Amino acid sequence: MRSSANGTFPDSAPPDSAPRDGFPPDRSPSDRSPSDRARSDRTRSESARELPHLLRVGPFHLALRAALTSRGLPLHRVQHRLAARGIKLGVTSLSYWQQGARRPGRPESLKAVRALEQILELPEGALLRLLAAPDPAAPAAARPPSRSYRALFSVGAVVEELLAGMELPADGGLHTVGHHERVRIGPAGELLGRESQHVVRAHRDGVDRYIAVHHGDPGCDPERIRVRADENCRTGRIRRHPEAELVVAELLFDARLRAGDTYVFGYGFEDGTAGRSSEYVRGFSYTGGQYVLQVRFDEAALPVRWRRFTRSGPGAPRGRLADLNPSGPHRAVHLVEQGVRRGILGIGWDWE
Repeated sequence: MRSSANGTFPDSAPPDSAPRDGFPPDRSPSDRSPSDRARSDRTRSESARELPHLLRVGPFHLALRAALTSRGLPLHRVQHRLAARGIKLGVTSLSYWQQGARRPGRPESLKAVRALEQILELPEGALLRLLAAPDPAAPAAARPPSRSYRALFSVGAVVEELLAGMELPADGGLHTVGHHERVRIGPAGELLGRESQHVVRAHRDGVDRYIAVHHGDPGCDPERIRVRADENCRTGRIRRHPEAELVVAELLFDARLRAGDTYVFGYGFEDGTAGRSSEYVRGFSYTGGQYVLQVRFDEAALPVRWRRFTRSGPGAPRGRLADLNPSGPHRAVHLVEQGVRRGILGIGWDWE
């Protein structure tokens, strides 16, 4: 397993067209399964019920998101309607506004907000009034500094492209409080799968999902890798990139968090599609929080040596090396990091 990532991202309206990476377009309503249509209808109905309250008390980004969802308008369609009014605004900016990652303030941005009120059939000034209130995401002290995916592993640029295609901003509004991860290595030395029990804390209002990234070993088949939503979450959109041997999965929470809230959820990836594995690493965007990694081996394939290590970035040499001893008949090694640092942490092993 070359890399996975501990990055967190909030929700966004799904795109209707294929992103630049060549993935197929999202299904039209007529192509969706009855369960997908029912879930979409429930989401729109819930947003419509929340909208009057959010327009009264805010914050701006949640009110905008509820209006977009209740009207059923994907961001690229909103962009086209703005363009028809002579207003140029990128889909990324719209996404950042509805996530709270950015806040419109320039004259041209406020002009776009006025047009949005018309497009979304809102009372005049409903959104602009909310912008006059203090920004609830303003306190930067509660928001840990982060590193980008590009700084964490070799296919970080591909991950960021996929997230842009899903209309997700770079900061997901979550950071890790605790994470216990179990990795299973099969009889041929292959990565069979991994599972996570994850505790996160929101540093922004309105976060209701997490983005999990699985970067498989050389030769893996992303089309055959299965995503599991085990506890307090369900799978949303999944993007696969065969050339980069990458799977990006959206895990939807059962609740919408406010700043300071914690949430516990479990998920996993079933792989087993590549050859012999020699390490498992995880990239951390934020400092802080506890991380426990346990790697269990099949009795038919036991390495001769195990070591924990860190890396400052993809391709960097291993540092802070320390030998690990397997736990007898359980054929497992583990590491515990009480306060993770930004960067890469992992366990490597030698087969001979």
